[in-house]
Amino acid sequence: MDKLKWIFIVLTVLLAGCSSSYSNQSLVGQTLPTFSGQTLEQQDVSMPGLFANKPTLLLVGYKQDTQFDIDRWLIGLDMSNALVDVYELPAIQGMFPKMFSSMINNGMRRGIPKELWGGVITLYNDGEKMQQYTGNENPNNARVILLDANSEIVYFYDRGFSVDALNKLGTALDKLELN
Repeated sequence: MDKLKWIFIVLTVLLAGCSSSYSNQSLVGQTLPTFSGQTLEQQDVSMPGLFANKPTLLLVGYKQDTQFDIDRWLIGLDMSNALVDVYELPAIQGMFPKMFSSMINNGMRRGIPKELWGGVITLYNDGEKMQQYTGNENPNNARVILLDANSEIVYFYDRGFSVDALNKLGTALDKLELN
């Protein structure tokens, strides 16, 4: 029993040491840097080039628990009839998730309808880069990033879904449609 206890302690320390904490950032006005990932359809993609010079909304998550926040955003966007391409970006850092990427992706595929797989882009190699870029404090909160047609960030929010934040996102979307 003591041996099992020590193995558990060592694994816990190793796993905790494999993730870094980054301060949250304010990104409005910045151009989205290049990130690469793979859709659940197993297509390698590069962003922001993928977005074909049109407004795009990114919902970035750092933990499985972030899905709850992302789902609230998706429901709010649907209820408000928002007309924008939306991508979910699980951005996972660390060596262990990369080693189990097939298992993680298969788990996501089981929970997401096949017709939506192209809109889920997992960042394993650039997961830490994304977390460093946006910050990863309060990792259960989604990072909501609205890009204009030039991949400039015109709206950024990382404090968890709220109706007020959804309304402000709607205002930012309306401004993009006017331009």
